[in-house]
Amino acid sequence: MRDDGGGRFASKSKRGIVLNILLTGANGFTGLRFTALAQQAGHSVTALQVDMTQPRAVSEALASAVAALPPAQPWAVVHLAALSFVGHAEALAFYGVNVLGTLNLLAALVGQPCRPSCVLVASSANVYGNCPQSPIVESQTPAPVNHYAASKLAMEHLVRTYADQLPLVLTRPFNYTGPGQALQFLIPKLVSHFARRAPVVELGNLHVEREYNDVDFVCRSYLHLLAHGEPQGLYNICTGITYTLEDVIARLRRLTRHDIEVRVNRDFVRVNEIQRLCGDPARLQAVWCAAGDVWPTATSLDSTLARMLIAAEACEK
Repeated sequence: MRDDGGGRFASKSKRGIVLNILLTGANGFTGLRFTALAQQAGHSVTALQVDMTQPRAVSEALASAVAALPPAQPWAVVHLAALSFVGHAEALAFYGVNVLGTLNLLAALVGQPCRPSCVLVASSANVYGNCPQSPIVESQTPAPVNHYAASKLAMEHLVRTYADQLPLVLTRPFNYTGPGQALQFLIPKLVSHFARRAPVVELGNLHVEREYNDVDFVCRSYLHLLAHGEPQGLYNICTGITYTLEDVIARLRRLTRHDIEVRVNRDFVRVNEIQRLCGDPARLQAVWCAAGDVWPTATSLDSTLARMLIAAEACEK
């Protein structure tokens, strides 16, 4: 994969092409899995371990990483570092990390002597808010309802100001999960309770509907987009398959043969909760097809939950 000078990625296939990928958020849930899958595919991954809110530190860390890259080989950037838990107590922290941190990275990239072939930036499907259209297409007008989503949308707008200087790809991943995700998130919390055979679980908003895609699907989508994404393109990272919370609980009951009492804790209820979040995957499907890969409709939620249960039960021993 390389930039052909006109802003398009010249390669038609990612196979046989080794990328040197600079990765932010490498120690996070998604970053760890992305690193593993990228390396399995033959790519090299370098973690950018730096406080993204400090512009000088970001610039120095990036310059050092770029200088260490093999000469005359394509390199790309995947920006996953973010504050992502919607219920985080400090609202201003979202903007410091998600907006200013991203701008610090882009400013540092512009100052490099050679340009990356792709800069993939992870936003969030939460920017859509309570959207009347479903499934949601990328052209839908965003309407964020919390600080996390608002910070991601602000980030998107400011990222686009670099469109004439960097080959950017913006992504909006819908909800996803997998082994290793923090227990503060809904699905890992449920899995942990079932793995421990807890008698009761306290939840907030029960009447929600989400995609709960596998983290591997998200990471593979990112890898495909590095090779086949349109510069300045925007992509929903989604399958269009949604589940109600009741359905998730029923699946865990079936997998564990354990019943559990579900109680609503008013402290966990969000007044502005998004009721349904379902994406249209058509644009992303075209990228998977361009990569010659099979669209992962066979990756069931049961399979993801089963892997998470095995990991959670191992932690309990």
